Amino acid sequence: MPDYGSPLLFGTFITPTNRPADSAVGLAQLSEKFGFDLVTFQDHPYQPSFLDTWTLMSWVAARTDRIHISPNVLSTPLRQPAVTARAAASLDLLSGGRFDLGLGAGAFWDAIEAMGGRRLTPGQAVDALSQAIDVIRGVWDLNDRGPLEAGGEYHSVSGAKRGPAPAHNIPLWIGAYKPRMLRLTGRKGDGWLPSLSYMQPGDLAAGNAVIDEAAQGAGRDPREIRRLLNIGGRFAATNGGPLSGPPRQWVEELLPYALEDGVGTFILASDDPAVMQRFAEEVAPALREAVAAERSARGVPSKIVRPASITNQRRPGIDYDAIPISIAAAAVEPGDLDYHRVRSTYMRGGAPGLVLRVGSTADVVDALAYARAQSVPLAVRSGGHGISGRSTNDGGIVIDLAALIAVEVLDVATRRVRLEPGARWVDVAATLGQYGWALSSGDYGGVGVGGLATAGGIGWLARGHGLTIDHLRAVEIVLADGSVVRASADENPDLFWAVRGAGANFGIVTSFEFEVDEVGELGWAQLAFDASDTAGFLESWGATIEAAPRDLTSFMIMGAPRADGQTVAQVLSVVDSADPDTIIGRLQPLAGIAPLLQQSVQLASYADIMANNSDADHNGQGDPLARSGLLEHITPEFAADAARLLATGDVYFFQIRSVGGAVSDVPRDATAYAHRSANFSVVAFGSHQQRVDDAWDALGQHFSGLYLSFETDRRDERLGEAFPVDTLRRLRELKLRYDPQNTFRDNFNITQEAVLG
Repeated sequence: MPDYGSPLLFGTFITPTNRPADSAVGLAQLSEKFGFDLVTFQDHPYQPSFLDTWTLMSWVAARTDRIHISPNVLSTPLRQPAVTARAAASLDLLSGGRFDLGLGAGAFWDAIEAMGGRRLTPGQAVDALSQAIDVIRGVWDLNDRGPLEAGGEYHSVSGAKRGPAPAHNIPLWIGAYKPRMLRLTGRKGDGWLPSLSYMQPGDLAAGNAVIDEAAQGAGRDPREIRRLLNIGGRFAATNGGPLSGPPRQWVEELLPYALEDGVGTFILASDDPAVMQRFAEEVAPALREAVAAERSARGVPSKIVRPASITNQRRPGIDYDAIPISIAAAAVEPGDLDYHRVRSTYMRGGAPGLVLRVGSTADVVDALAYARAQSVPLAVRSGGHGISGRSTNDGGIVIDLAALIAVEVLDVATRRVRLEPGARWVDVAATLGQYGWALSSGDYGGVGVGGLATAGGIGWLARGHGLTIDHLRAVEIVLADGSVVRASADENPDLFWAVRGAGANFGIVTSFEFEVDEVGELGWAQLAFDASDTAGFLESWGATIEAAPRDLTSFMIMGAPRADGQTVAQVLSVVDSADPDTIIGRLQPLAGIAPLLQQSVQLASYADIMANNSDADHNGQGDPLARSGLLEHITPEFAADAARLLATGDVYFFQIRSVGGAVSDVPRDATAYAHRSANFSVVAFGSHQQRVDDAWDALGQHFSGLYLSFETDRRDERLGEAFPVDTLRRLRELKLRYDPQNTFRDNFNITQEAVLG
């Protein structure tokens, strides 16, 4: 019989006795201590001498760190499947992806009926379990955004909300002996879980044959179905019968089950700590070694085969079997349950063919080398906003840096810190705030470090402290050829110049070193104005900001006029001072520019201001439509044209951020971000491409450039607006040196020649 090549795992099968109440928990902890991979518990809700299995598993999950937990097997007739699905996903999330789910069709029907369950015939029980599996998988499937319709006569849901999704693809292992149950296992199960004590010689081989035939009939690879086996026995000095003897006898007797019957998981049924320890120390490692040696001799690879439900959704142009082992475990394909978490960004919907979640610079090197060998688009993602760049795609590969989240203080005296690209600015602000420091970033704490810190960084402290990139002192970057280099003013200075404003074109930055500022409490003002005289309001606000000391930074947000004709402007301002008189003095001129509808002024830390993020998964849909421009002054002409734009209703979000001040102190050629003379950054979001583009193009005469993080227009002339001609020419020369094959082209690809003339 076949050896399915499943990596060998070992578990324990513990009686959930309630006397003493914590004995089962203690045995589970010993299972983890001894090195078992899995701990399981029988489920008989009608047995008063047993603890409730689900409650017990939850308690065990909280008292262990590594070991997986599963029922062996769950009494499905007494566990409503939709509720079971949510309970399983919840326990999996809370345990860090350590829950597996064994299912049974039911036994002891008198007891089940006495507990309120419905008595079923054997055939009905199989149908009921099949429906329960459909419901459970449907609840977990957040990749399908529609309401859940699943099940049938015995278990059904109609219009149920899906979720939560578990932390990993929870396998469904089915306890089965009879042909109908075995065929169900082949069609829908992830594992077969019988007990050796209930079987006769040849039953495993016969059961495998039925499962394999059913699997192939359903378009599945039989190797994706793990074969598990509950075993029991005793250790003795001499051979006393099957699994009754010294450890070497156990190894010899269990070896054929692995090599001839395909068993990949052996689960020891014992409540004796001494037996558990001896098995873990003397049987399991020897059996692993014997199986590995025999597989090597036979040329049978040891590997996990992905389910057909996943492989059937793979996209063309990607060699999934070639994913490096170093990053394969964290790779996410379209059929994976957690695909919904990584497919999209904050604002953009996506359907990538593969998301490679990396955890180190070495992983980035491996992921990049693999991605370059594929014939699909490549995107790189840190926090996942990606408004201008494509941090997701359709059918391509995404290298996801979200796990690179370190925020490390390198030197307190010089305020030198190291940030990884997946860290969010809310977390950066919170860590730096403990030292009385801050690093000006954007306006939303949920943004990742990587994209913003390579594009510019126009944040709440910009006028007083400059752009985020102005504090950058060094980066570690993975280049297109896979080399890892450090760039700073002294090492690869030309690359360091390019990274500060055009970094997405040159590589994947895996760490940033910043010199941050001492920043104490701040004045945080949230003001709402009647801006029905939109042009007049914009002109007055702009003039007030330009006249203000640079310790004031202000952002203004408007939308289209309301149905009653009134336009409301939100003005959010930060004063870099903890002195109330100074704060009021800076804000007083703002308060008088238009009728004030609402106001809130308070002392707050920078960390408090940046704590405006959501921890929900990014679930953007469609493509954002955003246009950007950099402005020297808000002239009457610009104010009038902007008012006309807002009056059309084609723009639902219109924001102007104040720049200038410290940003303008930096020479225009010091970084690839060259538009240093601008006092304002303007962005508009709309929903109709042509109308917004036509209206925005009419404003083009007022702009002196654009900020690429907020620009989605891909027409060639936008590149020339993002980078002046001399800057672009230098960037293009460096691009040809560092990325001659144009690997990094998802964000304002600077190899376009049309703009150079």
